[in-house]
Amino acid sequence: MQRSLFKGNRCEGNRASKTAAVEEGGKNVEEALNELVKEADEGLSDQKTDTDDVVALREALAAAHDRIASAENEKADALKALAQAEAKVQEYADIVVKGTESALQEMQAAKESFHMELQHILEQKLAVESELVLAKQDALELAVSVDKVADYVIKETTAHIAEDAMLKMAAAKTAAAEAALTVEERIKDATLEAANSMIEETRDAIEKSFAALEAAKDKAQKSEIALFQKMQILDDMVLKEASALGLQQAVSNLQRQLQAAENEIQRLETEVKATLARAEAAEARAAAADESLKQFQEKACQSAQEHEESARKALEALKNAGAARLEAARSAFKSDIEALQTALNTVHKAEKSQEKAYARRYQALERALAASEALSITWKERALAVEKLLQRFRTEGSDAAGGNGGIEGVLTGGRMKALLGNDSRKWDLLANGPRRDTPEWMERRIEVALQGLPPRKHGQVQQEADEKFLLPGIEDVWCIATAKVKEDVYTQHAAEKEAIDEQRRVLEKTLSKRSARRPLKASESGTGSGYEIVLQGFNWESWRKKWYLELGPKAADISSCGITTIWFPPPTESVSPQGYMPGDLYNLNSAYGTEDELKNCVEEMHNHDLLVLGDVVLNHRCAQRKGPTGVWNVFGGKLAWGPEAIVRDDPNFHGRGNPSSGDFFHAAPNIDHSQDFVRKDIVGWMKWLRTEIGFDGWRLDFVRGFWGGYVKEYIEATAPVFAIGEYWDSLAYEGGNVCYNQDAHRQRIVNWVNATGGTSSAFDVTTKGILHAALHNEYWRLIDPQGKPPGVMGWWPSRAVTFLENHDTGSTQGHWPFPRDKLMQGYAYILTHPGTPVIFYDHFYDFGLRDAITELIAVRRRTGVHCRSTVKIYHATNQGYVAQIGENLVMKLGHLDWNPSKQNNLEGNWQRCLDSGADYQIWERN
Repeated sequence: MQRSLFKGNRCEGNRASKTAAVEEGGKNVEEALNELVKEADEGLSDQKTDTDDVVALREALAAAHDRIASAENEKADALKALAQAEAKVQEYADIVVKGTESALQEMQAAKESFHMELQHILEQKLAVESELVLAKQDALELAVSVDKVADYVIKETTAHIAEDAMLKMAAAKTAAAEAALTVEERIKDATLEAANSMIEETRDAIEKSFAALEAAKDKAQKSEIALFQKMQILDDMVLKEASALGLQQAVSNLQRQLQAAENEIQRLETEVKATLARAEAAEARAAAADESLKQFQEKACQSAQEHEESARKALEALKNAGAARLEAARSAFKSDIEALQTALNTVHKAEKSQEKAYARRYQALERALAASEALSITWKERALAVEKLLQRFRTEGSDAAGGNGGIEGVLTGGRMKALLGNDSRKWDLLANGPRRDTPEWMERRIEVALQGLPPRKHGQVQQEADEKFLLPGIEDVWCIATAKVKEDVYTQHAAEKEAIDEQRRVLEKTLSKRSARRPLKASESGTGSGYEIVLQGFNWESWRKKWYLELGPKAADISSCGITTIWFPPPTESVSPQGYMPGDLYNLNSAYGTEDELKNCVEEMHNHDLLVLGDVVLNHRCAQRKGPTGVWNVFGGKLAWGPEAIVRDDPNFHGRGNPSSGDFFHAAPNIDHSQDFVRKDIVGWMKWLRTEIGFDGWRLDFVRGFWGGYVKEYIEATAPVFAIGEYWDSLAYEGGNVCYNQDAHRQRIVNWVNATGGTSSAFDVTTKGILHAALHNEYWRLIDPQGKPPGVMGWWPSRAVTFLENHDTGSTQGHWPFPRDKLMQGYAYILTHPGTPVIFYDHFYDFGLRDAITELIAVRRRTGVHCRSTVKIYHATNQGYVAQIGENLVMKLGHLDWNPSKQNNLEGNWQRCLDSGADYQIWERN
């Protein structure tokens, strides 16, 4: 900038020197003209006709022409200097433009108009110069004519005519001076205005000067004509005066141009000063900005130090908390170890007791076996004695015919009869011997009786392989299968052992559950553990069956599929069988089953590690009696409220409470939750459901009917594991089609969640509505302008509960059914994205989608997708949708030709784990 100012000052000095030279030349010309006029006056007074004077006059005229030429040269030099000044000004303007953007914007328009007007002025200058050249030619021709007639009139004395001519010349000079003065005044006035008005007035002034010049020219021509007619002796004088007049006009023009150039230079200097002032102001602002920056840096440093200090304190607190948690974990682990040690000791003691019991049983069996062996020996001895007796009778043939001395006598009425009596089996044993095989039924009973007994250790008498053990009849021999155990100390020990075994099994089951459960963050009512997968365990027609009895046996299958939570129907007795018109809240004998059946079903779910959500209707309640006005507004049961529990602006039920804080449900009285006794009773009822029935969390029906702050109070009082609110609202439509922008819809849901303080999640109705349209080759709907999912999932994923259908939209009601052929695409979307997905019972069990949905659940659990997982969308077009969820899962919807190898910014080694063709494909990171 300093270099430009230096060049501008040097140019201005050159212009000033040239202006002084022109003024000096003008003065010399005026002096020469004055001398000529004096000489002409002297010649007229003496009336000399010497031709030498004419020659002198001609030489003076030539000198005047030379001076005029030199003046024109000076004028050309001044124009060149002006052009150089304009070039310097342009260069300076370029530098200023490059330096400051604001100056460029302010001066651009003025510069363009200035250049246009300057070009126009230059064109006018050229026209004026051409007119001056023509005027000079006319003056030369006039001088030649005057020279021709000068010889004829030189002798006449026309002093008075000369005086008139002088007066006319003075008048012309005065008019020219006045015109110049007028032009100068207008130029000065024009410099005070803007560039456009200045240039316009300058143009007007130049035109007026031309008009004055033409007027002076006309006067000069008239004077010349008069001189041509009346003055022949003053031709040289008139020529000199005309030349002097032309020279003076040229000098005046030059002075005006120089004045205009000086004014322009002054204006540019003013602009330069203004620019310098702006630059100084900008420097001041920059200095102020630097100062502010320093202050901001100091504050930032101070804030960083404070944050660092707070972070250090927080870190120390976290360390202390971690140490406390570690100590607690150690204590818990130690207690678990002690419990395990105790259990192991108990098991060892039980094993020892069992071994002792087995030993005692074995000894008893040995004693029984010895007794049976002794008995068999006795029977053998008896049989031998009988054989000997028979042998003796055979040898004594002489006695064969005797009545009582023969074998028959002995067998029929002798000692054998006395021994055997009438028992036919004993007679058969004597006849055939105890050598038959053991019956099959007896072998089975013996095997059952011997199960669990240890093998004989010692003292066993090995029988020969070919020797058969002779046993008496089953009725006469003691049998372990039919023997009754006596109630002695051994049976007591066995009972104690069975009880210890049962305790051990329960402890092992508990420890196995604790070790197999995934370590998750502490549950919050708004998110659960973050890994919840919910099954809606009923539909609109479930009340027609004993639903609790039908649902309970499915607990094992539901848990094995990876589902963590099940949503139960409303438990309360209701005017409508579906349960959404509750009456006596403490009466849980509903169309779905009895209270005991409900408890058993909940317990069965808990036995398979399933959380149970109770569907509670808090917005409205059906009355049991009519009030004084004949309207049903008096409630019965344990919570016997009156009309004061109903909002006063309920249009149907004549409530006497406070105004409603939400929308109306017109089929039943709307409860006034602003009443303290109402909130106290509801909290007591919900706590009772938690403790007595075993509900782990809530599904809150029609939460649009009352303020979310009351929901926060209920949730904080009952501490559920998980809570979901049904905030149902209509989406935005245009021309029958769902609008792309649904920000207003999801904002209303988020506002309700905010009102609950984030203690409850909400059904993501926005995502359901968008999926209806997006899965029909409009996948571009699945990304919002910020590159996020378009539903509540995109703004607050941890509080978004995604679903495709429920008992209202689907089932037999069918208010808003999801497209049947797009169900698996929908589940592929919600089961791979953040939020908490809900599976509808009909889809899982009735539509044959159980296995496909189970595969998606397995992928979600295997890749660690949870309610807060991040989503990075790569494609969302008519052809398909591609997104990465978390770090380990990529999924595609539609017929878009894509795989992870085609994505440049997708790192890792990916393997396709599910492929359903054009519906969906899923990859997981190896």
